[in-house]
Amino acid sequence: MRSLISILFMLLMWVSPLQAKTLLVLGDSLSAAYGIPAEQGWVHLLEQELKQREWANRVINASISGETSSGGLQRLPRLLSDYQPDLVVLELGANDGLRGTPLSVMEQNLRQLVELSRQSGAEVMLVGIRIPPNYGPQYTQRFYSIYTDLAQEYQLPLVPFLLERVALKPQFMQADGLHPTAAAQPILLQTVWPHLAPLLQPEES
Repeated sequence: MRSLISILFMLLMWVSPLQAKTLLVLGDSLSAAYGIPAEQGWVHLLEQELKQREWANRVINASISGETSSGGLQRLPRLLSDYQPDLVVLELGANDGLRGTPLSVMEQNLRQLVELSRQSGAEVMLVGIRIPPNYGPQYTQRFYSIYTDLAQEYQLPLVPFLLERVALKPQFMQADGLHPTAAAQPILLQTVWPHLAPLLQPEES
């Protein structure tokens, strides 16, 4: 019996490194659970989903409300060093757009975020966002195309629009019209999951 237990223990030790991928989410208020308890946010719900599936992934949520692509770029090197993630989910840009940041600056920042992550050995997934048409159709269309262009250039998995299934439904948006409610968070996870799951699914032993 002891021999059998020893064998099973060694098998678990051999398999677990394949499963224990570390995921770093670098985002803004949309991933930082703005206006709601953190445990109701989609990133926390992702952790719960992984636990239920018994996938031994570690999730680090480095999202900050108000974060821009420039702020994320300043923080990323330290995050990569501290956590050594296997996968980086980049959910940034919304605040750049709302502040009218030149799109060339935003694109360059996102490009550097992708390249720094890859240089560290991590895979990258982009999460796209759309912004209100405050700055005119040319700006808003070009804003959104940055995500699709970068995803195509770097061959990255892309969530086309994080708020696709909630943005136009008042019951799922907070009073500011920008941030999803707690009730919307499971829907955000459902939007992200099909793109994210293949990157986290445990490898066959």
